[in-house]
Amino acid sequence: MRKKLLLSLFLLPLLWGASVYAADAAPEAIDLLGKKLNILWVCVGAFLVFFMQAGFAMVETGFTSAKNACNIMMKNVMDFSVGTIAWFLCGFGLMFAAGSGFVGTETGFLGKGIETINADLGWSFWLFQCVFAGTAATIVSGAMAGRTKFTGYLAYSAVICAVVYPVSGHWIWGGGWLAEKGFMDFAGSTVVHGCGAWLALAGALTLGPRLGKYDKNGTSKAIPGHNIPLAGLGVLILWFGWFGFNPASTLEVNASIGYIAVTTNLAAAAGAITAMLTAWVCFKKPDVSMTLNGILAGLVAITAGCNAVTPVGAIIIGAVAGVLVVVAVEVIDKVLKIDDPVGAVSVHGVCGAWGTLGLCFFLQETPEGGVMSQFVTQLTGVGAMFAWSFACGLLIFNVIKYTIGLRASEEEELRGLDIGEHGNEAYPGFQIFVTQ
Repeated sequence: MRKKLLLSLFLLPLLWGASVYAADAAPEAIDLLGKKLNILWVCVGAFLVFFMQAGFAMVETGFTSAKNACNIMMKNVMDFSVGTIAWFLCGFGLMFAAGSGFVGTETGFLGKGIETINADLGWSFWLFQCVFAGTAATIVSGAMAGRTKFTGYLAYSAVICAVVYPVSGHWIWGGGWLAEKGFMDFAGSTVVHGCGAWLALAGALTLGPRLGKYDKNGTSKAIPGHNIPLAGLGVLILWFGWFGFNPASTLEVNASIGYIAVTTNLAAAAGAITAMLTAWVCFKKPDVSMTLNGILAGLVAITAGCNAVTPVGAIIIGAVAGVLVVVAVEVIDKVLKIDDPVGAVSVHGVCGAWGTLGLCFFLQETPEGGVMSQFVTQLTGVGAMFAWSFACGLLIFNVIKYTIGLRASEEEELRGLDIGEHGNEAYPGFQIFVTQ
């Protein structure tokens, strides 16, 4: 008994000291744990956004001809591969360099400045931003499908991720002039999707339509996608990946993650419903491809304001996007005579612009300066992105056109780029060659 008493008297000070030390160390330990959780969350978000690359590949493949399936898969693999290296060598430093204005004052190479840009997240921040750059590049592919030379595609993918996307991204996410104006784009309706879409528009205009798309009178002829179930699977993968795209843009683990996921989901669902209904009214049938694009339209539109709009606002933004995408696809195809096989400009450009502007009217809190002041700022940002991306696209695609070549030969296009460009067939023994 005496030994136990002596042992207790000896241990009590030690336990008291340990408890005091633990209490003092608790804030530091909690802070360290929080930083590790933030890194984990951003990495998980990056992995989800990377998986969207598979979704884009499936959507584009399914919505286009069977004779180009290998080519499309190669483009979606290689634009991310080439874009990653370009982002590492130049893009990241240009987008997040120190300084405001139009271009960062310390461009840097080989990932220079990562620890000073975001010391807590480090390379996980680099990776998260890299997959966003890859998304901007791959959006272009769909609008130029079926008639683009593979070498030309590789060339512009590198330039987009090295210069075009980083410069405009710096304006908004890198502390540039639009950020100083208070421009709101939480996860990239304009930064990512607008940039890719207006580049895609320039590419489609420079290339011209696919052979057989318009008759001698200029009447649009449908070139059906060869595998709509594959496209549907791709859209569902994109919907899933968007739960990384938007919620992980918090760059930290906090209570808003669930809310952002909810607004994202509501907008996608609303877009699907209104696109289906609009197509049903216009074409007398609930068209599958339009409904799938309606989902993407809702997702793109909500991306800018997913953290700030009300749930009802998210539904309205998605619902309007679902109507807009059907109308925009028809106008671009039949009125403007621009051949966009997957509706990339309509989904990412038109609906991205709508979401960036529309968020002003559905915010949970009134912005400083009022709704109309914020709307003017949003309009300025959307206009600047269009001017920059479209002008850069016209320059890049025309330089490629008159140097290494942008469009495949007529023979290759008729036979299919799979054989002409890659010497492969996606469906050996089942390939049907047509004039479309």
